[in-house]
Amino acid sequence: MKIKLPILLILIGYLSTATAQDPQFAQFYASPLQLNPAMTGVHPGKWRAIANYREQWNSILDTRPFRTVSTSFDAKSRIGRNDFLAYGFTLLGDRAGKSNYTRTTGDLSLSYMKQLDGSRYRGYDQYLIGGLQVGLGQQTLDYGGLWFSSQFDNGTEQIDRTLPNGELIQESSNVYLNMNAGLMWYAVMDDNQSLYFGGAVHHVNAPKVSFIADGEEQIDMKWVVHAGGELPFSHQLSLLPAVAVIGQGPSMISLFGANLRYTNRDWKEVAIRAGAWGQLVKDFEGSVANPAVTFTAILELERLNLGISYDVNANKLAAPTNGRGAFELSLVYYHPATRREKVTCPKM
Repeated sequence: MKIKLPILLILIGYLSTATAQDPQFAQFYASPLQLNPAMTGVHPGKWRAIANYREQWNSILDTRPFRTVSTSFDAKSRIGRNDFLAYGFTLLGDRAGKSNYTRTTGDLSLSYMKQLDGSRYRGYDQYLIGGLQVGLGQQTLDYGGLWFSSQFDNGTEQIDRTLPNGELIQESSNVYLNMNAGLMWYAVMDDNQSLYFGGAVHHVNAPKVSFIADGEEQIDMKWVVHAGGELPFSHQLSLLPAVAVIGQGPSMISLFGANLRYTNRDWKEVAIRAGAWGQLVKDFEGSVANPAVTFTAILELERLNLGISYDVNANKLAAPTNGRGAFELSLVYYHPATRREKVTCPKM
């Protein structure tokens, strides 16, 4: 019941990290429902659809890199005079390595947007939002790409995959219930001036997830604190800084940086953004590891935002990966709101 040593180190190392930590997008501002349930409905349209894709470690794992795909949808309806009830869903799939270790989750989101201050006659608005998410998840493994010591034939010195592997690990975990909650506040002072901050707690119920029957392994509760805004330099040029600090179990990641935004201010507005973002990770031993710099570019075409980013590894990971980290794609679509449904929101 022993796994070949290199596979054991890779598999156990990844599984211990994966079961404790959720996948994280570098373009966290382009995956709002993954970041904070209170961001459900925080957009200028009637409804919003988002797709995200991230691929990481292909410089080491070749054809089996870590791949994360997510999609989300959210919409809102006016409640009373200036408040809104927002609702939506998000789906996420994460796959890695020769074992095809896969995490699949789906969450339903609900938030209430309470206006604290504002006026329909000028571009000022201030809202406090509370959000909840409830969903299901499961994790799976595929033994087809792995071999174990019990499958090694000493006589032929060959691997015989028809032999039993002798392991007690199941190929799928139990389906678990997951609950998240969050708060957010924002104020929009002008068309290109805003401020927001929020916080969330994920896996409030600490769901059990194990590949061993009657296992007691749990998904660690995750906390998120994030803030950002828009600072104008002129009517056409502004800066969008943001920061997100995320802790889960013994690990923590900090994402921080800014995008510079330029718009031509035409009737059908076209804008471009470009920026740089830092990543600092505190590992389970308490040391800062895996630093990276993410370079981003975003094209805004009236209702559509198309983003691309690339991570450049630094420090200890620079040499084995040749500095190659991950690339991401994001696609955000806003469906226009009617006059009654329209609400001023910060750019993210």
